[in-house]
Amino acid sequence: MSEPDFWSQQDRAKAKSQRLDELKSELQRWEQIERETHDLLAIAEEAERENEHTMKAYFEEQLQKLQKTFDSLEFYILLSGEYDERNAIVAIHAGTGGVDAQDWAAMLLRMYLRFAERKGWIVRVVDESIGNEAGIKSITMEVRGRYAYGFLKAEAGVHRLVRISPFDAEKMRHTSFALVEVLPEMTDVQEEKIDEKDIRVDTYLSSGHGGQSVNTTYSAVRIVHKPTGITVACQNERSQQQNRETALKILRSKLHALRVQDQQKEKQQLRGEYQEAAWGNQVRSYVLQPYTMVKDHRTKHETADVASVLDGMIDSFIEHYLRLTVKK
Repeated sequence: MSEPDFWSQQDRAKAKSQRLDELKSELQRWEQIERETHDLLAIAEEAERENEHTMKAYFEEQLQKLQKTFDSLEFYILLSGEYDERNAIVAIHAGTGGVDAQDWAAMLLRMYLRFAERKGWIVRVVDESIGNEAGIKSITMEVRGRYAYGFLKAEAGVHRLVRISPFDAEKMRHTSFALVEVLPEMTDVQEEKIDEKDIRVDTYLSSGHGGQSVNTTYSAVRIVHKPTGITVACQNERSQQQNRETALKILRSKLHALRVQDQQKEKQQLRGEYQEAAWGNQVRSYVLQPYTMVKDHRTKHETADVASVLDGMIDSFIEHYLRLTVKK
């Protein structure tokens, strides 16, 4: 930051400045808990010399507070992957299950929005396809916040819901599926250059929230990468050019993830292998009837409090996943 030309590139300089502030804040928290631990230890040693036993309850209370603070700091050590601190691109696709699956995709969307809200993250919808009767067919969104990808990468995979369908007049139990894709935002990946000859760009009428031009101009953009078949759409920006830039950014992220997968044996490090949103592929099951349970099939972690999980309280599932992957 002391270089004379540091502020010549505003976006890079702002990112570096923000990174410095975050590191300073994190370091201060570790230094604070270190000071408090030493102070409490000194007081305890003095009480022991004075044969003072009346402060036992005080020491236990302070120790519990320090342990809680330490546990929260220790959790961030698990977020040490190359891309964990980055923003995330999250896509949800309704799978097998018809209208129930589309409704399930909307329930997952609400769960992640609530989770992001608690983290203080910013969520921006890039593309959305609404279901004909209920819910959503698919949605792509940007989640902006420190460690957004590090947290949300645990959610990648097929999610299975078992419940009595509200769309079934006979009130039968139905099973539906939705696929969640999670990618790190790759805004600064210069090596992922895209040859214009390799892409096909289609424009169409936007149905998003772009402003006055929605449904009157062909501002929505769909980009198809012909060599890989990857398709990215964006319709919620205000202009065709903005939609094109956003779609290209997401395409670069997907191409980068694909390249990393090809280079590494652990193909689920970034995005995970593509799985059909159907029987036998689920990473997590949510059962509402005849009993209540959410179970992660990778970590075996489970809870009966389905309501809290669907309200965005998914921290314990993420922590168990991160601890499992760190061990590996």
